[in-house]
Amino acid sequence: MSVAAALAAGHLVAGFVEPFASPFLAVGNTAIDLTPHPVKDFAIRTFGEDDKPVLLGGMAVVITLVAVAAGLLSRRSAVPGAVVAALLGVLAFAAVLARPSVGSAGLLAPVASLLVGVGVFWWLHSLARRARGARTPIQDSAPGSTPEGASTRTVDWDVPGLGRRRFLVTSTAVAAGAGVAAAAGQLFTGRVDVEASRRSIRLSPDSLAPPIPAGADFAGDGTPGFITSNADFYRVDTALSVPRLRAQDWRMRIHGMVDRELVLTYDDLIGRPLVEKTITLCCVSNEVGGPYVSTTNFIGVSLRDLLLEAGVRPGSDQLATRSVDGWTCGTPVEAIMDPNSDALLAVGMNGEPLPVEHGFPVRMVVPGLYGFVSATKWLVDAELTTFEAFDPYWVRRGWAQRAPIKTMSRVDRPKGFEEVPVGRFVAAGIAWAQHTGVDKVEVRLDEGPWQQAELSTEVNIDTWRMWRVELDLPPGSHTIQCRATDRSGYTQTDERAEPIPDGASGWQSIVFTAQA
Repeated sequence: MSVAAALAAGHLVAGFVEPFASPFLAVGNTAIDLTPHPVKDFAIRTFGEDDKPVLLGGMAVVITLVAVAAGLLSRRSAVPGAVVAALLGVLAFAAVLARPSVGSAGLLAPVASLLVGVGVFWWLHSLARRARGARTPIQDSAPGSTPEGASTRTVDWDVPGLGRRRFLVTSTAVAAGAGVAAAAGQLFTGRVDVEASRRSIRLSPDSLAPPIPAGADFAGDGTPGFITSNADFYRVDTALSVPRLRAQDWRMRIHGMVDRELVLTYDDLIGRPLVEKTITLCCVSNEVGGPYVSTTNFIGVSLRDLLLEAGVRPGSDQLATRSVDGWTCGTPVEAIMDPNSDALLAVGMNGEPLPVEHGFPVRMVVPGLYGFVSATKWLVDAELTTFEAFDPYWVRRGWAQRAPIKTMSRVDRPKGFEEVPVGRFVAAGIAWAQHTGVDKVEVRLDEGPWQQAELSTEVNIDTWRMWRVELDLPPGSHTIQCRATDRSGYTQTDERAEPIPDGASGWQSIVFTAQA
């Protein structure tokens, strides 16, 4: 009960002063930061976008077990439990202090957790001891004996009903109070009406993306539709709690190695020429054949034009960007300043303002680079600097400084271990090779000769391209593989590599069965 009360008190105070200061969330974010790469990759592969709820649930189980152990150790003395409560409070304080986006006021939340946790534990323990220590005289007499011959004794475990009832009522009240405090904290955390801010925005691009041509996908044969809906667009990030920042409160500073600093408001940004670009994004965590690749029509302002206005000084080779929750990213300046770059400060997806979980109000998009070096969401700061001077979040954890997206392909039909009819069968999938374009995709069945697949109509070189091929399947188990060749002549390697440090590589192999 005391641990629940502590977490609820911290969450409530954080709701007033700083949502990211919630001890439970701060400890969760610290756990994400300290988790070894293999464990993170396993969580993403296994749970996908549910990895964060699983983490929070696991934390709740661990905290509950620690609390139960502390309670068992405190049956005779309150000291062990009080020490555990204090240690948990100190851990929460350290976790909140480590969050880069939490100001001094946010430290009130872990202080509240510490005081409430220790105080409530000590109080409940004293009530339990008083109830346990109250002994009731029990008359002990044989049947038919006279009152004068009766004797009395006391039994330690015979707690009076009133004492037991008082303890149970008090404990229940503490639990209910903790629940109310946690709910109130969540309510205050969500008091910033981001959705109302989104609904008030109307985006009118000055330059629209070309219409998606007929034949751009083979959705009827099993590929995705060419444009990914906002609801289906993949999401991989470190945010346990999605930042809630209204457009009218958004500010971004462009500074560092520039001739003049720029400070932009949301109105400043959307008052500039808005362009719409059809772009495919891919996460570096994507395994060979993985799902973390999507395509959308982004609406935004040319990032290259903004940096030209600020004036990039010689020697600057990295744009260090920061999210409102403190996450950092480093992008090669040359990738942004290329005259053919479609790098954007994006404000919209598929004709509407960015969804909150995808970076509202403003995110960065740089085609051709994996998201961890190019796609900062909830963007609030951009500093021109050098790779030598600054290591962003993932680089500090062993990932590459520069990470161009690799030429890749994927099988979407058939699915692994699927049963399909014998005879004529259409296999299908996708391929991508940003900045270069996909020139061909080849498919082979059961280690046989490579067969060139039919390609969909190309939309642009920064988007995926679909493929399909007809196969004649005899009965039995089969293995299908695919590989892409880009327009430079490079063919996707069969050498397998894990996502860390700069993206996975290899050919996808799908095992399936043809049955009559």
